[in-house]
Amino acid sequence: MTAPSFMRRAAAALSLATAAALLTVSPASAAEPVDITVLGFNDFHGRIDANTVAFAGTIEERRAAAGEDSTLLLSNGDSIGGSLFASSVQQDQPTIDVLNALGLQASAVGNHEFDRGFADLTDRVIPASDFPILGANVRNADGSPALEAYEVVEVGDLTVGVIGAVTEETPSLVSPSGVADITFTDPVDAVNDAVAELEALPDAPDVIVAQYHEGGAGATLEAAVGASEAFRSIVEDTDPAVDAIFTGHTHQVYAFDAPVAGGGSRPVVQAGSFGENIAEVTLSIDPDSGDVAAHAAEIVPRTTTSPTDLVNAFPRVKEVKDVVDEAIALADEIGREPVGEITADITTAFANGARDDRASESTLGNLVAEATFDQVSRMPAGADLAVVNPGGLRADLLVEGDGGPGVVTLAEANAVLPFVNNLSSVTMTGASLKTVFEQQWQRDAAGAVPSRPYLQLGTSDNVRYTFDPTRPEGDRIMSLRVDGEPIDPSGSYRVAVPTFLAGGGDNFRAFTEGTAVDTGVLDFEAWSTYLRENQPLSPDFARHAVRVEGLQDTYEAGDTVSFELPNLDLTSLGSPSNTDVSLTLVQGDEETPLGTSPVAGGASSPELTLPGGVSGDAVLRVEATPSGTVADLPITIEAGDEVLAPARVQADALPATVRGLPVPVLVRVDGDQGRATGRIEVHSGETRLAAATVRGGVALVIVDSRRLGTGRQSLDVRYLGDETYAPSSTTVDVRVLGLFR
Repeated sequence: MTAPSFMRRAAAALSLATAAALLTVSPASAAEPVDITVLGFNDFHGRIDANTVAFAGTIEERRAAAGEDSTLLLSNGDSIGGSLFASSVQQDQPTIDVLNALGLQASAVGNHEFDRGFADLTDRVIPASDFPILGANVRNADGSPALEAYEVVEVGDLTVGVIGAVTEETPSLVSPSGVADITFTDPVDAVNDAVAELEALPDAPDVIVAQYHEGGAGATLEAAVGASEAFRSIVEDTDPAVDAIFTGHTHQVYAFDAPVAGGGSRPVVQAGSFGENIAEVTLSIDPDSGDVAAHAAEIVPRTTTSPTDLVNAFPRVKEVKDVVDEAIALADEIGREPVGEITADITTAFANGARDDRASESTLGNLVAEATFDQVSRMPAGADLAVVNPGGLRADLLVEGDGGPGVVTLAEANAVLPFVNNLSSVTMTGASLKTVFEQQWQRDAAGAVPSRPYLQLGTSDNVRYTFDPTRPEGDRIMSLRVDGEPIDPSGSYRVAVPTFLAGGGDNFRAFTEGTAVDTGVLDFEAWSTYLRENQPLSPDFARHAVRVEGLQDTYEAGDTVSFELPNLDLTSLGSPSNTDVSLTLVQGDEETPLGTSPVAGGASSPELTLPGGVSGDAVLRVEATPSGTVADLPITIEAGDEVLAPARVQADALPATVRGLPVPVLVRVDGDQGRATGRIEVHSGETRLAAATVRGGVALVIVDSRRLGTGRQSLDVRYLGDETYAPSSTTVDVRVLGLFR
């Protein structure tokens, strides 16, 4: 167990952020220290591929160097889920077989172990695993343990207590219906409770190791602790009796030496992801006191020893290779089937050269949403639009893929959507739908901002919206349109989504305000069907979501309007750089060009002057070239201070018409300043029946008599004004006859 000493307090000053070895030494005891080595990996995610043998070989090489009887092998969660096709096509059984072959001794449960639901974990995954899967903070609804909290493992002549816990954010990271009766408590509190249980055992373990499927990110311990409250708590609040902390979830590489309350230090490590590294911690145990006398931590990169030499040297690696070869052969047979064609790369968003920027819109996210909409809209449940979450997109469609130039294979299609979600149709109000998009700025159920504070949804092609992140929370969506029409807050909309979102996953809880219908169709099935039916596919670089800053809600006619469009370019591979935007004022059917604005580095700062003599609700339409991005920015224009001349409006119509025939209304508009321009609208009460443009002081408005009742009707004829004349109106009477019998 950890105990203070002079040398250990001195070691508390050490903090290394790279894979360098960390070492602290205490005074020599009468007996020689006993070393044990703990090897850990995290976020393997079913990487059954050409590198799996090297991953296994790295473990075996380190075991051989440390001594078989002195080594403990641990996984820190997410061994399965989000897997490559060779594993996912068999529900990750090949990955479980590989870990069994390697003699994995314990694993913390990760959030992806819950991808297929808690019942799948307990009824299929755990029985198939030769190792315990630990979750100290995973509880049943009544508070009882849902998983084992710890395992005591013999390592040589010593015993090691291994405690596992998973991120408290798990309910928002998996399909909520799969964990509906499960709760996830504070992981540090749960680990500390397990420490107390272990220490109370008659044969308390000599060493305690905590495994958290939660982690930090930062170049130094101080930076990582400062950036994440969850990680700070792991480092600072975990019971001092814990001798080493293994972490995961954040896919980072670090070997920190962290101070322990009361003096001394302990290693806090994470090995990245996908089996690219192994975290190795060596603990030197004083046999007289039972305390850790020294520790060393190192991040070991995947070995470069040839696969042949590894197989010949290590029987476990040979067994792993057999599993991998069989899985890949089966996956190759199934997965080489062509399912589609593409003309160019269709990818997630990129940031700093890396894919999977979940805070940015992408060509792939929008395409998957369009495929979801296309398929669900044909089903009885139906759909008016579709939305997908960025975290579900685990691979890109590349022209130079395994199937040959432009060919998309079944395996490549599956790699994009490996999580096996059913598709649902959620019926919800327009108000709830707007809330969904507001929830892209993330809050967990407790109101805290999670580790990913913003998630950009992918949307079907018929969705367009604008947003301003500088506005107050809950009011950042400026406009939201479906099929070109503003959403009606009280209207009803059917949204096609993966069941993960339908249950409120990724903190999009507004979906639970609606009524969900499970279509029974897997997202991958719909996706592959869409790829087959729409060949070839090309990336669409037009944004569905446009960021706008500095635009006011209301202006006066004649005002100068300026605002910012700071992020017009997509970052998916192949995205063009926009060069300019055109600006148009739209009121009803009338469009007034207002010029262009240049784009540099994806940003534009338009400045325009509103025409005089206009008023009412309008749209500033922005269209970017060459991406084709279109954004409609709603504004209200108030009449300016200019005194406009009064207009004379005269309207004439046929005295009578048969219902079903058009009713022409001839309108003349003039005044002391000559003929007028502008627009005419004909209303029945507050219902607009028709409109036309005034040319040369005359407008011909055609009214559909089917929108009128029978008998005499008095219609309002409204002139909307122009730069010279003020708005004015008159009435015209029309008699509508029923059909003769």
